[in-house]
Amino acid sequence: MNPENETTVEGPESAAQSDKAKIDNRERLGEITAVLRKHHITRGVTPGKLRAILEELGPTYVKLGQIMSLHSDVLPQRYCDELMKLTSEVTPMPFETVEEVINRSYREDWHNIFSSIEKETLGSASIAQVHRAKLLDGTDVIVKVERKGIYDIMARDIGLLKRAVNLLPPVGGFKNVVDLEMVLDELWATAQEEMDFLKEAANMEEFARNNQGIRYIRCPKLYHEYTTSRVLVMEYIGGCPVDDRASLQAEGYDLGEIGRKLVNNYVKQVMDDGFFHADPHPGNVKVMDGKIVWIDMGMMGRLTNRDRNLMARAVRAIAVGDIAVLEATILELGDIQGKIDSGKLYGELRNLMDRYGNASMGSIDAVEFFKDTMEIMKNNSIKLPHGMTMLVRGLTQMQGVLLNISPDINMAEIAAGRLKEEMLQNFDLRTEAGKAGRRVYKAVGRSLDIPPLIKIALEEYLKGQARVHMELDATKEFSHLMRRLVRNVVMGLWVMALLISSSIICTTEMKPQLLGIPALGFFGYVLAFAICLYIFIRHWLTRNK
Repeated sequence: MNPENETTVEGPESAAQSDKAKIDNRERLGEITAVLRKHHITRGVTPGKLRAILEELGPTYVKLGQIMSLHSDVLPQRYCDELMKLTSEVTPMPFETVEEVINRSYREDWHNIFSSIEKETLGSASIAQVHRAKLLDGTDVIVKVERKGIYDIMARDIGLLKRAVNLLPPVGGFKNVVDLEMVLDELWATAQEEMDFLKEAANMEEFARNNQGIRYIRCPKLYHEYTTSRVLVMEYIGGCPVDDRASLQAEGYDLGEIGRKLVNNYVKQVMDDGFFHADPHPGNVKVMDGKIVWIDMGMMGRLTNRDRNLMARAVRAIAVGDIAVLEATILELGDIQGKIDSGKLYGELRNLMDRYGNASMGSIDAVEFFKDTMEIMKNNSIKLPHGMTMLVRGLTQMQGVLLNISPDINMAEIAAGRLKEEMLQNFDLRTEAGKAGRRVYKAVGRSLDIPPLIKIALEEYLKGQARVHMELDATKEFSHLMRRLVRNVVMGLWVMALLISSSIICTTEMKPQLLGIPALGFFGYVLAFAICLYIFIRHWLTRNK
């Protein structure tokens, strides 16, 4: 049989499966369409309406909504804030299904690895659920099991959602603020990472390495030999949530100390490691045996050295009030999506500087500052690195934790202290002097090039080989001043013209005459005098306002 023809022949079983998939897709698309119509999608999509739609569409869409809440770089902030309210708790899989997933992942019966697995879940989310278990040696562990068929379900739903997006109104809704096709592609890429537990296991190991020298920080022990892409086994962590004030105080903990250590470690994750927990809600941060324990490493953020250096440069620019450096840093940090209106960007950054430039670090709300900065970048078609959007989400959740246990602690002040410490530690007088000398040398060299460049430009312009295009963005006060100046110059030219022409006429014997001089010349003198008087009076009145 011809192999090429063989690949085109479809057996009865394969055809039946294909027909069933098409029927399932049509039914699911019908469900999506019905939900969209129920919520009157053609009248626009408000943040609350979007959250309600995702909740009604089921756990897959709830997860998509949670991932979408990270994208404050492309979605309006009000949508992100609303989507963060989506709950992760969904109906758990039956225990028989859990056993099936584990057995299939291990390719053997789970009783060969665990002595017991509790049927009641500790938590059930859209992608996975968690059970407490014991290894054969009696060690208490947590087993995180991926939902059966979740990959295929999410792939199908996202594909159908792309088709359903066409139902969105082009005006007054969502399409005019974001490219939904691009967002869905990015969401799918993020969801695939979360569905691979080997990726989460690698995150746990990297986090442990980064914090191994900190005595008050730890993460659960990973049992790598029992972990697969669909099943994750880690140490069982008891303790209490980091925001449980009553339990922490009952055990004798100092809430202020916990808050300071928590923020110090989070700032270290961001500024030193560039690898930080992007979902630090109280359920993912516990206190046990005098240590802060970070769990659930499925959603982690990354910042490159370049990103962190640019962020530090932006902070320094705000501290010294240098808008030009701040603008250049933001343009270098982000991904420019369209044409930049320099005047608009400069004006918005100047307003940002006015709000935060003169404030002490202890009075700055770090979350609001980042949100304001991201809003400016969004308004000017500048997309932030994905790690920074995840950072804003993490900072928002950290701020909520601090409000419960240590409301007096300011993250921005701690971050500023660490930044100053890092600058002092990394300061090398010889290196800095060398950099300054090189900058001076380059500036002198470039300044010497200016005269010949001006000469060339003028020669080309006079020959008609060059054109100069200028755009001036003046303030209202400057524009008003220029209008007054031009008006006065024009009136001065009129007075000069009237005086010269009247004087010439007066040398003739033109009739009729008035007071012994030609009447036309006389009226010219009177009009010139009237214009001078008008200019004088207007200047006097304007000066005394």
